[in-house]
Amino acid sequence: MLKTKLAIIMGGKSAEHEISLRSASNVIKAADRDKYELVLIGIDKKGRWFLINDHLPFLSDKFPESLKCDDSNSATFVMGEKGKIAGLNNKNISIKVDVVFPVLHGTFGEDGTVQGLLRLADVPFVGPGVLGSAVGMDKDVMKRLLENAGLPIANFLVLEKDILPKPEFEEIEKKLGLPFFVKPANMGSSVGVNKVKNKEEFRLAVTDAFRYDNKIILEEAIAGREVECSVLGNENPQASAVGEVIPKDDFYSYNAKYIDENGAVLRIPAEISKEAEKNVQKAAIKTFEALCCEGMGRVDCFLRENGNVVVNEINTIPGFTSISMYPKLWETSGIKYGNLIDRLIELAFERYRKENTLKTDYN
Repeated sequence: MLKTKLAIIMGGKSAEHEISLRSASNVIKAADRDKYELVLIGIDKKGRWFLINDHLPFLSDKFPESLKCDDSNSATFVMGEKGKIAGLNNKNISIKVDVVFPVLHGTFGEDGTVQGLLRLADVPFVGPGVLGSAVGMDKDVMKRLLENAGLPIANFLVLEKDILPKPEFEEIEKKLGLPFFVKPANMGSSVGVNKVKNKEEFRLAVTDAFRYDNKIILEEAIAGREVECSVLGNENPQASAVGEVIPKDDFYSYNAKYIDENGAVLRIPAEISKEAEKNVQKAAIKTFEALCCEGMGRVDCFLRENGNVVVNEINTIPGFTSISMYPKLWETSGIKYGNLIDRLIELAFERYRKENTLKTDYN
């Protein structure tokens, strides 16, 4: 049986570089070697692409903390026709892949940039396309689309680094109340996110958020349980069981999500009523569709005491680490990790075939 040549891209020029490696390691372990021949592609923190020849570290828990590209294995990659990868400055690199799984989190990977490259290369890839990835990453655009679709969201304000004047703290407090969150608009994994309770914390939080983006979100803190739902599919997406995150600290931080296994309790499935579960699942699917997503996404919501659901955000390339919600929720819903990888790849091929029925010339 001819194996499918699966390229897994990891790392990236992003503050979430290290998380990508953790996720990629789990995808590599779960991919069925009888079905897939793996090609591992790394992107270091400077944005240099290279082939990873030694797969063994990623099959253990000894994978590198970050990827380092040197002159011996670097290559300026060109994604050519039908998934052919060539190295402009390395003649030894000439590989053709069948499908790509971009296990990249954050900017320069989850935001439509790599998806655009893969689309131009005419190769199937896992996860949402260019549009869904871009709007899913930008919290400002995402929230405006969700609001337009009639989905309940938290009140929010947008600040841009070079646009003056900026509102005073007292004005923001009046609109959003206290506490409120300050977040980079284009970042994930709670990087640069701070919960603000006073004017001095606000000043520090704004400085921190502007380190990661030129546009930041000020968002009302919602009183409610943090629940998450995984979505899988293209035209007819399905919702998983609902899970609950119970953070040890003030909120579900970067450390609690990926580093500290005791940083939060993940209750899977969430101990909520059937009606509440259905409401979260409906909101998740509606969010997925409103943001033009395909393949996969994890929708994060708040469940108020009165049972109302407030949508927080979508993650278009959710974490695949050992403590990540996306695969855990599907496992609870009856899809094991390896079968989930298979399904995501099937969805990539389905979309590719559909896109290839469209005309690209005029006559």
